[in-house]
Amino acid sequence: MESSWPNHHLKQLKDDGLLRSLTGLRPLEGCYVEIGGKRFIDFSSNDYLGLSSHPALKRAAIQAIEQYGLGARASRLMSGNIELYDALESAVARLKSFEACLVFGSGYLCNLGVISAIAGPGDCIVMDRLCHASIVDGALLSRARIKRFNHNDLAHLNDILTRSQSSYEKIVIIVESLYSMDGDMAPLDELIDLAKRFDAMLMVDEAHAIGVFGKDGEGLVARDDAIKPDIVIGTFGKALGGYGAFCCCKKALRDFLINRARGLIYSTGLPPSVLASNIEAVNLLPDLTSQRDRLLKTSAELRHFIKNELKLISWGNSQIVPLVLGDVNKTLALENHLKNNAIFAKAIRPPTVPEGSGRIRFSLSASHDSQVISYLKKTLSSFFQHDSSC
Repeated sequence: MESSWPNHHLKQLKDDGLLRSLTGLRPLEGCYVEIGGKRFIDFSSNDYLGLSSHPALKRAAIQAIEQYGLGARASRLMSGNIELYDALESAVARLKSFEACLVFGSGYLCNLGVISAIAGPGDCIVMDRLCHASIVDGALLSRARIKRFNHNDLAHLNDILTRSQSSYEKIVIIVESLYSMDGDMAPLDELIDLAKRFDAMLMVDEAHAIGVFGKDGEGLVARDDAIKPDIVIGTFGKALGGYGAFCCCKKALRDFLINRARGLIYSTGLPPSVLASNIEAVNLLPDLTSQRDRLLKTSAELRHFIKNELKLISWGNSQIVPLVLGDVNKTLALENHLKNNAIFAKAIRPPTVPEGSGRIRFSLSASHDSQVISYLKKTLSSFFQHDSSC
């Protein structure tokens, strides 16, 4: 094979407006980053509560390095299961009000490991069409039959379950509680009822809801829910400001995953500093009610502006505020306009989102104050005032 094949594919991506590249930056205080020596307002981060620079988390990480060293030194099943894991898993299980918790190295590893362990040939995985790529990849790795229902369409899901219930050994329904590109929520109560009626397992990924929603920041699967999904996945790398992921479930399933989840078995454990800062973040969540309220208030303000002032599409009612333009070139033009005005907000294009739904995804943070939101609205207005096609 000729060595020039990457160049051919890269040219095609560029011609289609789908070429991606990495942007080197340095986080600054609050909601700012530095790129090429210039300060930008960051609307691309998932640091929803601003915890990635919280002094208590940094102190916890430094103390852990001094006590335990830098790395875990091995996988968890070897000698990498340092005692901080027990404290972290206990804290998460309490927060989520689950019997047990198992921590993984990342959200991608967690979804790959859990899904490929709980399902296999002879089983059926039924997932929302907008589920994250890590969920799709975990389902593919499982070798189970995969069926996808239209986004948040309970009637379509019910139809699939009705036609599938007698054909497979096990059915696993997988959804996200808060969808990362649309900012909307799954109908969890109805999904729990459907899973129960069809004797199916229900797995809910709370990656973008943990920390932001719930009385104590536990997410959209509330602590006091009488009936919960069988499995809840969450991450430490977004609102909790750290790294890694977790699976909340029954103790028996946790023990099963320790023996079958390859993403856990064959990965080096998380560094002690990461575990310690994650513990601190989980313990802080109940005290961050004002940050959550402020975050959701500013998000609602921006969404209202996009829908009612700009007359453009924006979905959901969360801290994720999409501005949907559809056309890839127009989306890239808006990204460039924002960058020229010191706003860092990335264009989201296929295959991350469906064809024809290119968008700017504004990820809001509790660090974004009213002055910052006002500047963003002014900058958006200036773009669309000069774009006669909008």
